Amino acid sequence: MDQIELSINEEQENIEEGPVECLGKTFDNDEDRRQYYLDLLAEKLKDPEFKKIEGFPIGEDEDILNLSDPPYYTACPNPWIADFITEWESQKIEKEDGNHYHREPFASDVSEGKNHPIYNAHSYHTKVPHRAIMRYILHYTKPGDIVFDGFAGTGMTGVAAQMCGNREEVHALDYVIKSGGEIFEKNALENKSYDGKAFSKIGVRHAILNDLSPAATFIAKNYNASVDLMSFKDKFEKLIGLLKSETSWMWETLHHDNKTIGQINYIVWSDLYSCPECSNEFVYYDQAFIKIDKETRFTPEFNCPHCNCSISKNPKKGTPYEKPNRVFETYFDAIINKSMEKQKQKPVLINYSVGSKRFEKKPDNEDLDKIMKIVMDDEIKQHIPSDKIINGEKSSDPFSCGLKYVHQFYTLRVLVSLGKYLHFSENDHTLNFIFGSILPKLTVMNRYMPQHGSRALVGPMANTLYVPPVCVENNVIDQVIFQYKKIFKALNIFDGSLITTQAAQSIQVPPESIDYIFLDPPFGSNIMYSELSFIRESWLNLVTNNNMEAIESKAQDKNLETYMFLMKQCFDVAYRYLKPGRWMTVEFSNTKSRVWNAIQIALNDAGFIIASINALDKSRGGLHSMLGPTAVKQDLIISAYKPNGGFEERFTNEDNETGVWDFIRTHLGYLPVLKTNGKEIMKIPERDPRILYDQVVAYFVRNLRDVPVSSKEFQEGLLERFSERDGMIFLPEQVSQYDKARITSVQLRQLDIFVDDEASSVEWLRQLLNDKPQTYQDIHPKFINELSGWKKAELQLELSMLLEQNFIKFDGKDQIPPQIHSYLSTNFKDLRNLSKDDSSLLNKAKDRWYVPNPEREEDLQKLRERSLLKQFEDYKTHTGKKIKIIRMEAVRCGFKKAWQERDYATIIKVAEKIPQNLLQEDPKILMWYDQAQTRSDNTF
Repeated sequence: MDQIELSINEEQENIEEGPVECLGKTFDNDEDRRQYYLDLLAEKLKDPEFKKIEGFPIGEDEDILNLSDPPYYTACPNPWIADFITEWESQKIEKEDGNHYHREPFASDVSEGKNHPIYNAHSYHTKVPHRAIMRYILHYTKPGDIVFDGFAGTGMTGVAAQMCGNREEVHALDYVIKSGGEIFEKNALENKSYDGKAFSKIGVRHAILNDLSPAATFIAKNYNASVDLMSFKDKFEKLIGLLKSETSWMWETLHHDNKTIGQINYIVWSDLYSCPECSNEFVYYDQAFIKIDKETRFTPEFNCPHCNCSISKNPKKGTPYEKPNRVFETYFDAIINKSMEKQKQKPVLINYSVGSKRFEKKPDNEDLDKIMKIVMDDEIKQHIPSDKIINGEKSSDPFSCGLKYVHQFYTLRVLVSLGKYLHFSENDHTLNFIFGSILPKLTVMNRYMPQHGSRALVGPMANTLYVPPVCVENNVIDQVIFQYKKIFKALNIFDGSLITTQAAQSIQVPPESIDYIFLDPPFGSNIMYSELSFIRESWLNLVTNNNMEAIESKAQDKNLETYMFLMKQCFDVAYRYLKPGRWMTVEFSNTKSRVWNAIQIALNDAGFIIASINALDKSRGGLHSMLGPTAVKQDLIISAYKPNGGFEERFTNEDNETGVWDFIRTHLGYLPVLKTNGKEIMKIPERDPRILYDQVVAYFVRNLRDVPVSSKEFQEGLLERFSERDGMIFLPEQVSQYDKARITSVQLRQLDIFVDDEASSVEWLRQLLNDKPQTYQDIHPKFINELSGWKKAELQLELSMLLEQNFIKFDGKDQIPPQIHSYLSTNFKDLRNLSKDDSSLLNKAKDRWYVPNPEREEDLQKLRERSLLKQFEDYKTHTGKKIKIIRMEAVRCGFKKAWQERDYATIIKVAEKIPQNLLQEDPKILMWYDQAQTRSDNTF
């Protein structure tokens, strides 16, 4: 495809039958292309080694071939990835190697809405709006570049890569496109001091998309493949006509006048329960949904209609309410040909339309008789999945209702309608795309919530298999038409994405061939992807092979350590395939700091270096919430880079001290120079000297090199070699840009620090005293207000000890320290221009705590380390069970010393005594422990 922008109308006009080019071959039409590669894929499927690839989906060859559209999309590992990369590389007009390519990390917070037709066309467990991803792709790449997403889900990265060539979509991001295709930020053009450089260029990028789930990659295929919209419309109209002729009678009901036929919109079904006191049955809907002033309202607590017993489905402790008992019924299941037992239900309400008006009624005898007339014939039965639901984290709720098979999640009326649909669709991929999109609103998990309006189109509870006591049976014909209208607006008319179905760890991509990576991976136990996709995938006859699924799950026997190991494998692959000097963006969506730390460890172990962390919205955040061991409170975007080949080669041959400054010089070049919020300049935590030192330590440790400089020597070396502004370190060539912006900004916004342990307390005090040296009496009430989130198992130190071990108090003798003098002379007019031994100045300065200069700070650090190591010795010799309350700073100090002495056994021994939540929530301790395990051959 040409690498310039195309309008949607122009591209649609180009879709017509005729000769088709694909991987250097010419075919008479697209169907010939597909058949040719299907034959090749069929041969490949005969190879037993091919099926041993990790993540190979579970299903028959025939079903893989039915779903696939090779070579662009395969419902199994895609054998043509390397061929496409070779072709795409050959088409590039200009090429950049890692030593000349340069981008700062995308350092702006991003907020994109979810109301775009593409986003709404098909639901999935998680989805990032394609316009949000477009911002990153435009920033890091140029037209023709190759983008990789190993956890692609519904393929929004592919959509974003293609839409980078669409003028309307780029304009929607509030960017300005010049006549030559150069892209500028609108606010930058309005800035008179702007240097006038374009940050990107319009044009399609190519995407390689992978996911473990066949359901996800099938959705991604339909989002990313070109579609002849007129042909699609004709096919749909034929299908909906057949579906109506065969099934519309099932969705009809008699109006109140007993003459007019109404069209059913939905039917409400209710569970039956029995009273725990009198054992009499009652219909849950009749008791929990009460009509008040013509409005139906839900009441979770009510009295038994027979004995007046106080009942609640989920009674709270200490209340008089009792839990009702489920009522089960035995029935013959025609799908699996055996008797089954499930929760007893009955239809209680029909919402229907006559013309444009809606009405409601209780089901009458004719409505009940109609249910009995619905027949599941053999032709339809062959389309209905009867797979047994897997026993997992989310299966307890349906199991408790007697739902053990996929087909039991649907009423008979819905099953017959769906079976007819599949029969009429004749395996057309786009029609089956509609089919998949309607499934969530058709199961018994679809909740009845009248407070959302008469349509009750609420859907199931997200990321669960929750079966409500009152559910909605939606009209399948209505749902099909509704989804068709949404999907018709969203279907793509660009080609440019390659899709494969396998574990991210097993993808075979030529080394150093990818220009940019965007990942939105699973995060711990947030979402049970394979389990939640199972129902949808059963309709595809192809289900996820979850052996390599990177999640925490008791059902899969995967803990946090397993998750971290699997994620490291994924990042190893990403690192291997990314070109040197290029970027990877990782979206992080988990409020548990232990998972955040696991991701950081996995990234660093793979070789990536984190350069920037930003929010996906404008939420409050700061140094500690982003880089420390506290819980992350928002969705974050992690910008990480692969060092360019020149640096890695130099580092191998350099002595340790030279390597330190080469690393810092290289790393500073990757960090954002400026981050703003309106007219405020935001402090960049990654440029803080202490964070830089942590990066040096981490990089040297993972490369089995000794760190040759102390913290004091490092900070002195920074000031000798680089420029410092507002407590941040810059390369000499970066300072002018920062200074220029600093002059025009209103103020510098300091970072918010959340106090929950000793390290964050010291950081909070440092920021407080840097701004204003003050007395213990001044500090104490402020400090107390910050302690509400202190970790339970972390030893809480007194403020006096924290101050004594990390800061200095002026005793009123000798000259006033410059830190205090500067503050007093700036903020008190009567104390200006006084000598440093003036009595009034000395009295005002006495007993104020201040941040020491590096020389004094090192002396304090030595005294503090002596105390910490003494405490660590107690932990080493501790016998019995785990240590309940622990000083984590002592563990950090002891682990560092043990590492320097190659005493890996001590690190592992003490780590096993630490409460696991503290170990997993501390990135430094976790790093020492992880590396000690690796060096001791105690690998996972």
